[in-house]
Amino acid sequence: MARGDRNNQLDKLPTIPHSEPIDGTASLEAAMMRERNPVKRFFKLLGPGLITGASDDDPSGIGTYAVAGAAFGFATLWTALFTLPLLAAVQLTCARIGMVSGMGLAAVLRRYYARNLLYLTVFLLVIANTINAGADIGAIAAAINLLVPVPIKALVLPIALAILGLQIWGSYRLIARIFKWLVLALFAYVGSAFFARPDWWHVAQATFIPRLSLDPPFLATLVAIFGTTISPYLFFWQADQEVEEEISFGRVTRAQRRGASDAEMKYARWDVQIGMVLSNVVMYFIILATAATLFKSHSQIESAADAAEALKPLAHGAASLMLAVGLIGTGFLAVPILTGCNAYAVSEAFGGRYGFNQKLRQAKLFYGVIIASTLIGVTINFIGINPIRALVLAAIINGFLAPPLLVAIMLIANNRQIMGERVNGRWANILGWTTTLVMFLAALALVLTYGQ
Repeated sequence: MARGDRNNQLDKLPTIPHSEPIDGTASLEAAMMRERNPVKRFFKLLGPGLITGASDDDPSGIGTYAVAGAAFGFATLWTALFTLPLLAAVQLTCARIGMVSGMGLAAVLRRYYARNLLYLTVFLLVIANTINAGADIGAIAAAINLLVPVPIKALVLPIALAILGLQIWGSYRLIARIFKWLVLALFAYVGSAFFARPDWWHVAQATFIPRLSLDPPFLATLVAIFGTTISPYLFFWQADQEVEEEISFGRVTRAQRRGASDAEMKYARWDVQIGMVLSNVVMYFIILATAATLFKSHSQIESAADAAEALKPLAHGAASLMLAVGLIGTGFLAVPILTGCNAYAVSEAFGGRYGFNQKLRQAKLFYGVIIASTLIGVTINFIGINPIRALVLAAIINGFLAPPLLVAIMLIANNRQIMGERVNGRWANILGWTTTLVMFLAALALVLTYGQ
């Protein structure tokens, strides 16, 4: 069968069950035009980009930033500025792919590229995300334990079941609304940094004058920061959520979702840029807070919960409280995104139904992957696997997965058969390929520093 005939047949597949369009609108552009209140217009603008950016600061990522601050002081603050344009460019490219193609990233790879590449990518993604989800569930429990003296292991399963309940029985709109509120937890990290009372002159120097070192521990920490900031699950989630947004507005067939107006692209650009700025601001202040306190005291920490515990003496425990609250909020945000990303990728790779507006009986593979990923993640907390070593394994997988995946994303973004007139412009290509090169160098550095 010719590719064109096969594509036309795929376009005629049954529509996806969905909720009625919000306020009778058929797009975000129409919804924005109907809203007169400027404040409400701003919050209506925020969606997949904001949530994706916030999820980047999950407990395992926070642990990486906290370890960097505790071990090397202000020396890695510059990475927040350096990675911001790279992260924003990649996520906007993924958003554009979802909006223009009407499909998630895995579905695009399945349709236009080699299946072997897709299956290997999805396999590695699922392993890394499941490990991260398990570690994040444990981090939520540890953070709650800092506030309420309940045994950590007693909290793990109830936390997982609460998250599963939301994913299985909540609609996409409900889940998106809850995610937006959970974003507020990120501001706790900013507050904890100000309680640290850092030397702002030294902070400014470290922010704008990069420090580089070939010392293996420093290089390994730098690679970990790049890997946890520009992470593969963000690529898949961004594209899929753009598709979910369009479905929630009533665009239930791929033919209805294909293409994007100039206004829709503008709104997506603002959404993604705000989300990525928020993500890196939080990253910056976590490094700052731990550098200003734990670096001076030579505290040895291995996780975000350790950092929260170590900050207890600061400001009568206020900094510790803020970090613990932030961990709980971002953990509840990140875990369903990690397991949901697994479900989207697997379902699209094998042509199954997917989406949080689907019922359990209609999308058994989609919800089955979510349930399995969550329960395996829970198991990690009970079978004696060292969570730090598990996260190192996840970081290694992501470190090797990100570079070739970025190459595929850049090829898709410049493929006129897929993107039409919405192919990448000059700056998007410069930043996108720069990000790809940086991640290839990070993978090489990972090989050179691993075990040293």
